[in-house]
Amino acid sequence: MSRTEEITAIDEADERDLVTEPDTETDADADAIETETDDSDVVPEAADADEADEADEADSAEAALSRESAASTRRPAWLRLPALLLAAALLLTGAGVWFTLEARSASGNPAADNLALTDVGATADVTSAVTLAMNRIFSYSYDKTDVTEKAAAAVLRGSAKDSYDKLFAQVREKAPQQKLVLTSRVSAIAVQDLRNGHARLLVFLDQSAVRADNNATDSAAAQLSVTAEHTGDGWVVTELEPR
Repeated sequence: MSRTEEITAIDEADERDLVTEPDTETDADADAIETETDDSDVVPEAADADEADEADEADSAEAALSRESAASTRRPAWLRLPALLLAAALLLTGAGVWFTLEARSASGNPAADNLALTDVGATADVTSAVTLAMNRIFSYSYDKTDVTEKAAAAVLRGSAKDSYDKLFAQVREKAPQQKLVLTSRVSAIAVQDLRNGHARLLVFLDQSAVRADNNATDSAAAQLSVTAEHTGDGWVVTELEPR
């Protein structure tokens, strides 16, 4: 190869090197740009992850506050027990005051003097005495009317004895003719008022009558208002009023 051809070949090689070098720089620049692009993609993803963590922490805090609030609102029964006991104590105290006032009011009421409402023993005593008296004076046999008269004389006083004597005079006259036997029993009795040895009662009688001459029977019921007074010998009936 001649000297001229060598120079020409060297020049061509240099030209090829010059053309090739820009391509290398371009590739390097492209790689740099791609790296920057990748980095820019990574940064937003990390930011999104941080924001998600912060949101989760906020939600957890809010849930905890909600649970604490609910727990304070819905306290267990054992925590509310002292308040319930206090309310019950106040209620009982109020009831005690009310009963005390009612008792004082009753003591100032004339009805409170009625022993039929307060004295069981005295009420039973007059009830027994009047029941026995009614059974005796309103029961008789046509052949033993004197027995009934003696019983009436022992327990009747005042207007009760007067009205009874008039009624029994008719019995003495008609009973032997009809051969009548009358049996009376107190079916119910109530003491309406009892005070100072004085009692008012309501008496219900069941009566059955039999005629010995023909065995005919009959039954009836009677209702009486009875006034009784206590004497040294016990209770006596002072008023009898049919109702």
